Amino acid sequence: MAASIGRDTQSSIYRGGAVGRKPLVPASWDALEAAARASMSADAFAYVAGSAGREKTTDANAAAFDAWQIVPRMLRDVGSRDLSIDLFGRNYPSPVIAAPVGVLELAHPEADLGIARATAILGIPYVASNQASIALEETFAATPGASHWFQLYWSSSDDLVESLVGRAEKAGAEAIVITLDTHMLGWRPRDLDVAYLPFAHGLGIAQYTSDPVFRRLVADRIASTAPSSTPRINVTVLRTLLDMSRHYPGSFWSNLRSKEPRTAVDVFLEVFSRSSLTWKNLDFVRSRTKLPILLKGIQHPDDAELAIKHGADGIIVSNHGGRQLDRAIASLDALPAIVAKVNERVPVLFDSGIRSGSDILIALALGATAVLVGRPWVYGLAIGGTAGAEAVLRNLLAELDLNLGLSGNTRISDLTPDILDRVAR
Repeated sequence: MAASIGRDTQSSIYRGGAVGRKPLVPASWDALEAAARASMSADAFAYVAGSAGREKTTDANAAAFDAWQIVPRMLRDVGSRDLSIDLFGRNYPSPVIAAPVGVLELAHPEADLGIARATAILGIPYVASNQASIALEETFAATPGASHWFQLYWSSSDDLVESLVGRAEKAGAEAIVITLDTHMLGWRPRDLDVAYLPFAHGLGIAQYTSDPVFRRLVADRIASTAPSSTPRINVTVLRTLLDMSRHYPGSFWSNLRSKEPRTAVDVFLEVFSRSSLTWKNLDFVRSRTKLPILLKGIQHPDDAELAIKHGADGIIVSNHGGRQLDRAIASLDALPAIVAKVNERVPVLFDSGIRSGSDILIALALGATAVLVGRPWVYGLAIGGTAGAEAVLRNLLAELDLNLGLSGNTRISDLTPDILDRVAR
């Protein structure tokens, strides 16, 4: 990443202001979230912004960053700065990775293509969601040469797991990220209060409806199930049927008359996840891909040790942005002990709670090799599609670059716990 991204981004915004051009996306978090809320439907914003229970885990993620202060050093030559990192044998221009986020059509029609294009422009790896709105092959093909990873939710069908991993590797994915903490959906009151789950409307299941194994499961279900009665039609039922038909592959009118879209939703809801998984199951994926495998959702040092024992190539310290378990430990609070336990045997990445360049700097100083960012770029996508997502990520990188220099450092490798001071909470 060019050492001048901070200065250049700032200058571009200020020069635009001098001729009456305002930034596409707000730079402050509160304003960004408010602008995204105004750009999305109420149901869509509730799904993206909401977290589990009383949202105390999300609060804890923010409070954990507030517990640290940066101690700047003066009179050091920081005129040239380097944000690049090395990860899995590849040099990346920055330590930022776009986290997997599902059902992006809720935010913007460009959906997965929007964030894929935004990250390709910036050279940032993008982790394609298992719950995508657009099939991974289409998304990857739209951004040739870019760095694509793939997130896997472990289905109750091993055949489907094998198919998804094989498709991702064939399409050019550079890593597989297995999300461990969503083997069942967390209790999310914002969604429950409006009785809205996008998957039940056929949204966010494009990786499944484009998969031959899943399509076979759907066909088998149709062939083996007796005709069901049609639900009494009302506005909500009609809207759901229209959503299913619109998002299923093929002709809208054919889908509207077909059992496939409705059956696909039923099959998805049954095979989406598996709560009976144990560490031994990881051998299944390990034997079916040569790609690096990262385990996302690690919060305990002993689980980090088990992850390495069972062949993980990397660990992502994450609590799913607070969306799964209410009152879980903040990811940043979990990070130092996991970094110590891993002791540089595999990369330790960080996820959950990044809202600013200073947050990124603190996570890196506490030992993270790289950080995953989710909600911020989704809000940018909602506001302005590809350009909005790119602008949010560019702002984060610009702030990171400036704060790297302002703290008296020039490289990501300079960031250690020594640059921080802990505040009593």
